[in-house]
Amino acid sequence: MTMVPTRALPHAAVVYHPLKTDLAGLRTAVRAAELKAGWAATRWYETAAEDRGTGAARQAIADGAGVVFGSGGDGTIRAIAESIRGSGIPLGIVPQGTGNLLARNIGMPLGDLGKAVEAGFFGRNQPIDLGLMTIVRPADEAGHVAEDEHAFLVLAGMGLDARVIRSTRSTLKKRLGWLAYVDAGVRTMMKDKPLELHYSMDGSELKPLTVYTVMIGNCGLLPGGVLLIPDAKIDDGLLDVVSLRPLGPFSWLRIWNKIGWENGVLRKTKTGRRIIDLVNDTKNVTYLRARKYALTVASPEPIQLDGDDFGLAVEVRGRVDPGALIVRVLPGWHLPE
Repeated sequence: MTMVPTRALPHAAVVYHPLKTDLAGLRTAVRAAELKAGWAATRWYETAAEDRGTGAARQAIADGAGVVFGSGGDGTIRAIAESIRGSGIPLGIVPQGTGNLLARNIGMPLGDLGKAVEAGFFGRNQPIDLGLMTIVRPADEAGHVAEDEHAFLVLAGMGLDARVIRSTRSTLKKRLGWLAYVDAGVRTMMKDKPLELHYSMDGSELKPLTVYTVMIGNCGLLPGGVLLIPDAKIDDGLLDVVSLRPLGPFSWLRIWNKIGWENGVLRKTKTGRRIIDLVNDTKNVTYLRARKYALTVASPEPIQLDGDDFGLAVEVRGRVDPGALIVRVLPGWHLPE
């Protein structure tokens, strides 16, 4: 009698940041869910400081994980997404950081380990876009120029936002969380001049631009309910490019009015949107949509990806990767519309 081999049970993987993860609580929730789902024992992978978790995520995929949970802050989730991009293996998000930007933008409740784990084992697959950025580094002493490519989930930037992140004191961030960026932002605005750059969208000719910052967004909601890019959609196959421009006195007051009042309050109602249409003559905040982009500067500038400092660049270029990442979501969680 020929024995038919039984099919191996699927297993999940958890890639976790050891300093940001409630490991005991997460192990308990995962164990209960894997038993309920009838899966094999989950495998656990600790992130390494030098790569933010990319190596651990690649190992989890190589070991045959059916779903990969990412537990940590925005940097950990970004690194894991970069590693599993295009694999078809879904990502279960366990938000444990300061901003938790992707979780906010898919309507995920924060601080609920049970729901995060439930989504990973039992949720539906939701394809979303990824942004890609190639960072061209300043030439070294021998004249060699290095390039490296990275993915981002929410927002990449050059200018004030990247300078702020680079200058934010780690001790202050640990104590105050997202509010630490306000401290660094005020200090940066007081001493830094606007940035002179050239930009190209979808292969157009390079054009000059003077800005406080340029940000390339995959989605637009920030902590505190701040809607930076109101029309951004995480699954439309496009990137939304926003520039904050210094035009005349009180530029920052106009910019904050645009982002905080118009985007955060007025845009939520039909009447408010009509008011915006009637009075919206400011050019301090401008929006573009593109599938490809390029930015160049005369001297090295900091770059940030999803709130992490990625060093200095003299040029960045990239594109959207449509539907490249699958995330697990539960009913009631909604992508921006």
